[in-house]
Amino acid sequence: MVLSLSALVLLGAAIFALWRYGRIAVSHVVLCTLFGFLLASSSLAPYVGATVRAGARFLGGIHP
Repeated sequence: MVLSLSALVLLGAAIFALWRYGRIAVSHVVLCTLFGFLLASSSLAPYVGATVRAGARFLGGIHP
């Protein structure tokens, strides 16, 4: 759950920054949000979640 909340905050901040500084329109934000909700309820949701978790484990394993 911690990873989900962190990813949610990070992606939300990125979308807000893109919208605020004129790189993305409000309609695009709405479309991305609707797409996310539909994707979460589809049969692809477990695969997307597994990919995100694998990416987070990869990034967590990188040591400078």
